[in-house]
Order: sequence, then C-alpha cells, then structure tokens
Amino acid sequence: MTLKPAITEVRRTLALAFPIIVGQLGQMLMGVTDSVMIGRVGAVPLAASAFANVLFTMAFIVGLGVLTSVSVLVARVHGAKLSRECSEYLRHGVWMAVALSITGMLLMFVAALRLDIFGQPAEVVAAVEPYLQIVAVSLVPAMLFQVFRQYSEAIGHPWGPMIILLSAVALNVLLNWVLIYGHWGAPALGLEGAGWATLIARIAAVIVLWLWLRTRPELRAEWPANHGNPRWFARLSRQHLVTMCSLGIPVAGQLLFEAGAFSMAALMMGWIGTVALAAHQIAINCAACVFMVPLGLSMATSVRIGRAVGENKTATLRPIGFGSFGAGVVFALLFTLFFALAGKYIVAGFTHEIEVVELAAKLLVIAAVFQIFDGGQVIAAGALRGLTDVKIPTVITFAAYWIIALPVGYFFGVRIGSPMGVWFGLAAGLAFAAVFLAHRFYVKTA
Repeated sequence: MTLKPAITEVRRTLALAFPIIVGQLGQMLMGVTDSVMIGRVGAVPLAASAFANVLFTMAFIVGLGVLTSVSVLVARVHGAKLSRECSEYLRHGVWMAVALSITGMLLMFVAALRLDIFGQPAEVVAAVEPYLQIVAVSLVPAMLFQVFRQYSEAIGHPWGPMIILLSAVALNVLLNWVLIYGHWGAPALGLEGAGWATLIARIAAVIVLWLWLRTRPELRAEWPANHGNPRWFARLSRQHLVTMCSLGIPVAGQLLFEAGAFSMAALMMGWIGTVALAAHQIAINCAACVFMVPLGLSMATSVRIGRAVGENKTATLRPIGFGSFGAGVVFALLFTLFFALAGKYIVAGFTHEIEVVELAAKLLVIAAVFQIFDGGQVIAAGALRGLTDVKIPTVITFAAYWIIALPVGYFFGVRIGSPMGVWFGLAAGLAFAAVFLAHRFYVKTA
C-alpha cells in the first residue's frame, strides 16, 4: 500500500468523521457539564454522579454495542443500493433499542435497591439513589437517539444529528442552571436536578431527530412505511434480527469489556477514597472528551469500510483503515502535549477542592500517554467492524482489559494504595489492544 491512496482516503473519512466527532463531543459535553456544575455543589455529589454514571454506562454500552450493527449493515446495503433493506435495518434497530433500554432501565432500578454491595463510601451511597433512578429512565431516549443517529450517518447525513446533539447540550446546561441551583423560581435540587435536566434534554433530542429524518425528502425510499417499505409495527424478521445480533452481540462484548474495565477502575478509586473517586471522574471526563476524536474516526471508518464492501471496492479497504489509524495517532500526539502542559488548569475548572485538583492533574498526565494507545485500538476495532470481523477482536479486547489492565491496576492501585496505579493498568491494556487489533486488520485485508 502506497502513501497517496491512504492520504486520499483519510480526507474522505475526515469529511464524514468531522460532524460525527463534533456530535460525539456534544454527547460527552452533556456529562462534562453535569460534572462541572455538580462539582460546584461539593465533592460528595460529584462522586455520587460518578458512581451512578458507572452503572448507567454499563447498561448503555451493552445496548450501544448491539445496535452498532445498524450503522454497519445500513452502510453496506446503502452502498449496494438496497433501499428497502436500509429501512428494515432501521426499523429492527428501533425495536431492539426499545427492548434493550427498558431491560437496562429495570436492572438499574434493581441495582438502586442494593447500592451498598458496591463498597462505595457511605455518604456517596446515601446521595446517589434519586439521581440514579432518573438517569435510568433517560436510557430509553438515549438508546433511540443512537439508532436514528447511526442510520443517518450510515446513509451520509451526519450533520443533522450533530446539530441536534449540540442543541441538546445547550438545553441541558440551561436546565442544570435552573434545577441544580434553583434559578427562575425552581427549587434547588442539586444532584437530582442534574438528573432531571439530562432526562428532559435526551427526550427532546430524540423527538427532534426523528422529526428531522422523517421529513427529509431524499430519505423517503429508505424510511419505514414509505414506498412499499414495511410499517413500524409490521412483524419483525427473524433473519434481520439474527444478522444484527450476530454482529452486534460480539461488539457489545467488546464495548462491555472495555467499559467494564473503566467502570471497575472507578469502583477501585472509590475503594481508595472519595477524593480519589472525584478526581477520577474529572480526569476521565477530560480523557473521554479527547477520545471522541478517534472514536468519531472509528465510526466513520466503520461506515466507509462497510460501504466499500457493499460497493465491492476491496482495493480501498487498507487505505481507508490505515489512513484513519495514522490520522488518529497524529491527533493523539497533539492532545498528549495539551494534557501534559495544561492539565492542572483544566481540572481547576471543575472544583475548588485542592486535594481533588492536585490528584486529577496527576491522572491527566497518565491520560496524556494512554490517549495514543486508546485512539489506535478504537480505530482498528472500527475498521474490523466494517468488515464484520468481530469475534477475534472480542477475545483481544477481553485479554487487554480483564487479563492485563485490571489486574495491573488493582495491584498498583488498590494494593499499593496509589490512585495513579489504577491508570497505569488501563494504559497497559490499551497498548495491548492497539497492537493486536491493528495487526488483525492488516491480516484480514491482505
């Protein structure tokens, strides 16, 4: 593979990835703004929001992984000009999202009854239950939004979801200001107010996105109930469900192993102490925002590779994949420098508690290094997903996080008592995943 085709393809991938990245950043900003505004109330509410988001993330990631099949399969049939199949994968994805999100919501309600079993500080457990129940309900609109968003991006319309997401972030900030602090005559609900703000913003976002897609004239042939396509409530196809699950369930496993490792890291921080957990929440929010760039590249890469397979353009697979990989590394190096130089100033914007600021700044230095590995692994995984190669990557992901990252993090973090040790473990697992997933893509496109 020469350099010129890779450069050409990375330009095309970046054109698709840019609105996806901005949209991903918008989605993350909803969590970041919650953390900033809750952090002004105190360290305990901030730690409680971190704990609740651990449980929410586990449920969200499982559903998101299964529903990733929507973007890959819609991109493939769109490339093959099979309009009816585009509408069918969207319709099936919507019903799968409803089932998955309601199941996840109910499991979170059950977990809210026994929060003491997670070994978190007593003051954190006491504060978290109402917030957890509200964000559990928000799982339903959040999952539906992801289905419509993936469909829109897969058929080449990423800008609408991006604008809607950013608008939802702005709405969330406004509602946080009103409901957390008690402005405009509203009661000061604190942490619970942040939960209500998030729920309302997510409901508004999915309604607006549905309306926007439904009224687009160029999408009529690929929209359910149009041009002879089955209606939303028509009988579901076993074949479509099996195809989507055979791709989506292993992807859910990959995301669950990764998210589970980061969630366990948060729990381990809670075992170390409230300050450690609050600092971890700040640092992980900052790292997650930066991660949206390679994640957006990964999503765009997956769509473009899926479309290239549908169009039978196999010669473009390596240039698309490795072009994205190179772009991701360049972005990661820039963010590494940014975190290393400005980390303390960044975390000071979240809280005034000196202990939390100092620890979070140290964690960001480690985050600056693992951004390189994190970006590499997620782009390689996205490229493989576009090829519908998901089983071996799931094994690699499991080994990276649960055989390497967590044992190393537990030993150097909990046993030795250093919060930074937990993050050293995460960095080791990410490095392993990046190397082996990239090699897997190289082999599959030989």
